[in-house]
Amino acid sequence: MKAASTRKLFAYWDERRGSRLAPERGDIEPGAIREVLGDSFILAVDPTADHPFRIAGTKLCALVGRELKGEPFATLWDDASRQGMRETVSIVADEASAVVAGATAQTTEGVLDLEMLLLPLYHRGKRHVRLLGALAPITVPYWLGLTRVTTLSLGTLRHIGPAIEAIAAPPFMKGPAAGRIRRGLTVYDGGRN
Repeated sequence: MKAASTRKLFAYWDERRGSRLAPERGDIEPGAIREVLGDSFILAVDPTADHPFRIAGTKLCALVGRELKGEPFATLWDDASRQGMRETVSIVADEASAVVAGATAQTTEGVLDLEMLLLPLYHRGKRHVRLLGALAPITVPYWLGLTRVTTLSLGTLRHIGPAIEAIAAPPFMKGPAAGRIRRGLTVYDGGRN
């Protein structure tokens, strides 16, 4: 991750989830992440309403030049990125996995590179209810808050998952055919002779 806000938010979220796939919404304490709250947001997972903002930080609202609470998240994105963003939100909610993405913002001052982080949250024990996220500039421009973003374009996406330490061989494989662990991967002997 490139932006300080996304790194800090991910580290806090990861610490709060512990061994679970995602933390509960109530486990997130705003005071603990006060330095990244301006870039942060919470979405309601609601495909029929294009995933509206429940909460949006002040820096994010300044970036787009308006209050975002209640607005559909998908409408921030240009036509080419909108469906991809809807699918990304669904994947994060369905699989309870984190995603980091590059984004480009078009303004009257030029182009701004952003980084977006989407993190799943449980809400009263249920998935598919809330997502925690951040959308932050890689470098903060001097004009932030003076010129608004007109469109956002989605860039590359990357899944951020837990480290896989070892994977057990399937039960039908015994002995040398079961493979061996090498640098976190299971290696099966065989192949070309």
